[in-house]
Parts: sequence; C-alpha cells; structure tokens
Amino acid sequence: MVRGWYTAASGMAAQQHRLDAISNNLANVDTTSYKRDISVSKNFPELLLRRMDDDGVYKNPFGSADVAPIIGKIGLGVELNELFTNFEQGSFKQTSSPSDLALEGKGFFAVETPAGERYTRNGNFSVGVEGYLETKEGYPVLGENGRIFLQDTLYTINKDGEVYVRPISNSDADPVLLDRLRLVTFENDRYIAKQGSSLYKDTQVSGPALAAEGLARPVIAQGFVETSNVNVVNEMVQMIEVNRAYEANQKTIQSEDAMMAKLWGEVVRVK
Repeated sequence: MVRGWYTAASGMAAQQHRLDAISNNLANVDTTSYKRDISVSKNFPELLLRRMDDDGVYKNPFGSADVAPIIGKIGLGVELNELFTNFEQGSFKQTSSPSDLALEGKGFFAVETPAGERYTRNGNFSVGVEGYLETKEGYPVLGENGRIFLQDTLYTINKDGEVYVRPISNSDADPVLLDRLRLVTFENDRYIAKQGSSLYKDTQVSGPALAAEGLARPVIAQGFVETSNVNVVNEMVQMIEVNRAYEANQKTIQSEDAMMAKLWGEVVRVK
C-alpha cells in the first residue's frame, strides 16, 4: 500500500509538469513566433508479479517448469522525461511594416546580445535610435557582415534575406546590396534552450549554430510576422485531460490512505 502512495504521487507530479507547460502555452498564444512546449513523461521499470505459494515446480521429460501463474505487471510510477519545444510552423500575419520579417521553414535569425550570440524566430524588428535593425529589446540583428545599419534609407529585404538600400534623399536611385541576413539552423533544434524574450541558445545536445544555406535556408517574408503555433482548443482539451488524470491519482492516494487506516485501526488491533 505504501508503494501505491508513491506511484500515485509520481503521477500527480507528472501531471503538474504537463499543466505548467500547457499554462505557459496558453499565456503565450498571442506572442509573436512563440513555439509551444510539450511535457513528456516516462514510466519507471515495471515489476513482474507471480504467485509464489502454488504447486511450485513440476517435472517433465525435458526438465522442470514453474507452475506458479503470472499475475501480470505492476507499474512503479512515472517521472518527467523532458520538456521540449515544438517548432511547427506558425501562420503569417501581415503588418506592412518593412522592418517586420517572418521565416518560412526551419531556421533562426542571429541576434547580438550582451551574453553573446542568440537566436530567434521573432521577426518583429525595428530600426533603433542608433540606426541599426534590432529586436524590441534593443538587440541588434546580425547580417553576414555584422550589424545592419538602415538609418536614413529606404530598404527592401528579399526572400533570400538580401538587404537592398536607397537613400531617402534620392529615392529614384538604384538599390544597393548592403548585406544579407545571417540565418542559422541546428543539427538538433529540438534541444536548443529558451532564454526568454523569444531568444534561444545552443546547447551541447543541439550542437552549434550552422549557417543556413541552400535548401536548408528558410524563406523570408517582409512585412509579415509569424504567429504562435499554439492551438487554443487543443491546449484546453489537454488541460481537461490533465485535470482528470490528476484527480484519478488523488483518489488513489485517498483510497490507499483509507485502506491503511483500516489496517492499523482494525486488523492490527484484532491481532
């Protein structure tokens, strides 16, 4: 019965992790380019139950065999295995702002931060007071040659990320190629770590950032941003499932507690 307490408690803890992930997803449903988190649990090794007080061993021409029948397997509970990010493509929302960019396909923008280079899919950029293309937090967006200076220019960014500029004072001039946005991919993007503010960091498991080229390079849409990939209906359905599973484990603990109280209150007293 004590084992039942621990098994049910582990189930409640696993459902709490699922609920935390779902709640975070729902809270960020309107966050630009947010990618939903998924909580994955795994069960502890199972035990095989067999009745021990039957006829025991019987003889046959080929040796002996155990006739104690197998009852079945017993689970020992579950634990959180991992919390990973689902990078499924989000839909596009048109903003008509030339500084807003959306990525179609796998890949990330490279951003310069005080903690080092970070990566994001949030293309809700703007031209800062210093004239550089930057995130809403003020982190410069990187091109292949460094920061991208766009002050006092009319600029366009094509599908490949090439930035063409013309001076505002001479809008009829031919556009000049300034730089190309630095886009990166990862060998195992599932294991990159969220850093907050829509930023990601590479890890030992994800591997270092790799320059996105050729077919691996995502397509850029100027004047659009990518919405989150959270489906509110699906998240609400999963939240109901979590609540039901949590209640089931809670009732298991209550039943185990009642049986233990009966054991100590009646059976032990009679003996």
